Amino acid sequence: MTTPYVIGIGNAVMDVIAPASEASLERLGIGKGIMQLIDRERSEFLMAAQSADKGAQKARLVPGGSVANTLAGLGMLGLRTAFIGRVAADPLGLSYAEQTEAQGTVFVNPPVAGEVLPTSRSIIFVTPDGERSMNTYLGISAELSGEDVNPATFSGADWLFLEGYLFDKDTGKAAFLKAAEACHAAGGQAGIALSDPFCVDRHRADFRRLVAGPMDYVIGNIHEWQSLYQVEDLEEALALARADCDTVICTRSGEDAILMRGDERVTAPVHRVVPVDATGAGDQFAAGLIYGLAIGAPLAAAGRMGCIAAAEVISHVGARPEADLRAAFRAEGLI
Repeated sequence: MTTPYVIGIGNAVMDVIAPASEASLERLGIGKGIMQLIDRERSEFLMAAQSADKGAQKARLVPGGSVANTLAGLGMLGLRTAFIGRVAADPLGLSYAEQTEAQGTVFVNPPVAGEVLPTSRSIIFVTPDGERSMNTYLGISAELSGEDVNPATFSGADWLFLEGYLFDKDTGKAAFLKAAEACHAAGGQAGIALSDPFCVDRHRADFRRLVAGPMDYVIGNIHEWQSLYQVEDLEEALALARADCDTVICTRSGEDAILMRGDERVTAPVHRVVPVDATGAGDQFAAGLIYGLAIGAPLAAAGRMGCIAAAEVISHVGARPEADLRAAFRAEGLI
């Protein structure tokens, strides 16, 4: 069996992480423990403030973004991966592309030179109690379009994974449809993570068409599925989803995940752990799940792999796995 090949499309966001004092947050007007979207001017101000803090450690640059995190997990599990995203040819963008390649994921499109928006970044201040205060500037990654999707990239592709956040612009929608068509032409399967109930609210009709059209599998949580179909009852939402899409996955925040494919319905048990850092839980659930589906594991086993991967990533700081997940899968008899 050849090694499965997974292509992902998402926001290429560099995480700029540095320790900070409570006093620094107050001085900079940063809301503690929350994620705020900020504009370019504010991002440049906060980057400069981080650099100017002589008492703090130098900021760490860690490639991030939801689908990029999923691909990193899949790569660590041994699959071939490629990432389609936009970065500028600035220091953050060049570092993002270099680190992504160094970690084994092909960074498909070269950084964009010229008069363009800067590379997207999430400026993260970590206080001594471990709280992460995130300030995200979307920058050039949100400008991804169909021109960034080359059908030749999909030669031999088995799986495509899309990030719902990028569905906010018409150019992103066009890129998704072009990629799904290219993936299907190569004999692969295309799927999406709904990402955010507010994103679903803004683009409900387009999401519905996507789920009922070119998507072979869709991952969402309770709130995202309820938002998509505008119903309060989860079972009603899932029945509507199942009528639209072959493979439907629902995560339930600490409760067993629900997985449906064809006439099959199973649950995957979640073993509760106290999170150290919840960042990346959904991203790594997707990595474990897609890995299981890609190697042909039973649906329940694939779901359990997702739960194990999510539990691992919330046991430490950072959105990417640190432990050997395949060893964990073997320990439970999943592979």
